[in-house]
Amino acid sequence: MKRINMHLTVFCIAAMMGGSAFAAPQAPGEAVAQALVDTVVKGCNKELTTYCKDVTPGEGRVLACLYSREDKLSGQCEYALYDAAAQLERTVSALTYLANECSDDRKALCSAVATGEGRLLQCFDKNKAKVSARCKQAMKDTGLSK
Repeated sequence: MKRINMHLTVFCIAAMMGGSAFAAPQAPGEAVAQALVDTVVKGCNKELTTYCKDVTPGEGRVLACLYSREDKLSGQCEYALYDAAAQLERTVSALTYLANECSDDRKALCSAVATGEGRLLQCFDKNKAKVSARCKQAMKDTGLSK
């Protein structure tokens, strides 16, 4: 059961990355997404080349391929999937913390700014003199401040 839950958790990476796990990541989250992909590709290289080489990347298809062969995954691949899930969980927690701490600043300073592609961080940077200490600290804590 633990093994299946781990794989289901990692399968969620596809959804959280816009449904395109193992496709080219985009926008400011690119480094995080690429780190997750690299972790799985490196740890599951044997499985990817053996079982999933003909799978068209995108929309979670490669993760689904690995999931469908969970009984054949090496310990190294299982660990890579677990590690990627843990990295993703830490990232989601950090972003949740940031969103909570900067909610009032977003409403006051950047309400007209569409989310995505780093636009909110750019807005906060343009308005840094007006951004609350609480939000600035959250950006510093999460490594998003310049």
